[in-house]
Amino acid sequence: MKGPLSKKNIVLGVTGSIACYKGLDLASKLIQSGAFVEVIMTKSSMRFISPLSFKSITHSDVVTDLFDSKSKQSINHVALAENADAIIVAPATANSIAKIAYGLSDDALGTTILATKSPVIVAPAMDGNMFNNPATQENIAKLISRGIFVAGPAEGRLASGLAGYGRLVEVSDLIEVLSMTIGREGDLKDKNFVVSAGGTQESIDPVRTLGNRSSGKMGYAVAQAARDRGAIVTLVTGPTSLPNPVGIRTIKVEDALQMGEVLTRECHSADALVMAAAVADWRPVQVSTTKMKKNDSANWSIDLIRNPDILEGIKEGNIIKVGFAAETENLIENGKSKVKSKGLDFIVANDITKPDSGFSVDTNKVVIIHSNGTVEKLPLMQKYEVGNAILDRVKTGFGS
Repeated sequence: MKGPLSKKNIVLGVTGSIACYKGLDLASKLIQSGAFVEVIMTKSSMRFISPLSFKSITHSDVVTDLFDSKSKQSINHVALAENADAIIVAPATANSIAKIAYGLSDDALGTTILATKSPVIVAPAMDGNMFNNPATQENIAKLISRGIFVAGPAEGRLASGLAGYGRLVEVSDLIEVLSMTIGREGDLKDKNFVVSAGGTQESIDPVRTLGNRSSGKMGYAVAQAARDRGAIVTLVTGPTSLPNPVGIRTIKVEDALQMGEVLTRECHSADALVMAAAVADWRPVQVSTTKMKKNDSANWSIDLIRNPDILEGIKEGNIIKVGFAAETENLIENGKSKVKSKGLDFIVANDITKPDSGFSVDTNKVVIIHSNGTVEKLPLMQKYEVGNAILDRVKTGFGS
């Protein structure tokens, strides 16, 4: 899979925190994503973990000494700075943050950060009292004012035994931060996207709902792909187990009426709407305020009323509208019908009976049906790649 970090040059700075072990995991995940990783370790970080561990993962010599004549990377540390697509310091101690804030360059990491014009990300990891200290807060404010992205810290149990803010954020979030930061000057920069995801749940009573099998993965993938190309993204999602994506404004709703209200409001200022949510077509006429009890009857019926068609109702003048059609038969015919009835620029249709294209999987095989009748059949791809394919076609609609 070609992801946002594929073939990107990432410099990973590791400083002296017990969270160094997460730096190993981050390096491993970056390599798995197709990135090239160069590691710079401070002297204090080597008290926690060996440079050999990082070398084993990245297959590249680790920079540990600015003046090590035997290390090609140390001698060419400026080249590291110039070639980097991004530099991330994870974990970043209070001491390393202070040194970066004051522009100190007494080691390879500080020198590389001063010499780069690439984005810099700092992920703090320290005791909660150290993080909350006014000196640390002032230093973090300096970093932010200079355009350095500060990721975290997270809240939780700390190495000291205390609980509070100071934990290194999860590696998966750091990967997202890197993807977002590298892509912020992308081809969709400053375009405003609204993306819907997940299925809606229509209440029957306080316990039961009518729903569907949508996992939300396709909509989330579209939202993340747009973010990684510089777009401003609002994600409107039904109930799902997926975590909120980093750098994306996420609005959670329950039922179709709520989703319609939020999407209508958010689309007033949007350039494009990608409607990947599986919205319920029907809802109960009446919702019981108390749990409905079983009785002696073998049957139970619920009167349903049709939900409004959200896509059909959004008629913003210049907005590009993209729909989704999860079908079990007559894929193209049903897709063409929906393009016309909903006034779409194009629709993305997939056969959910296929094991590699249904709900809860990471791949999808779709057919894109345009308003002019053109039909494109795409190969099986990761949903993130499908998201980018959709965005490529949306971008064409923006013109030059």
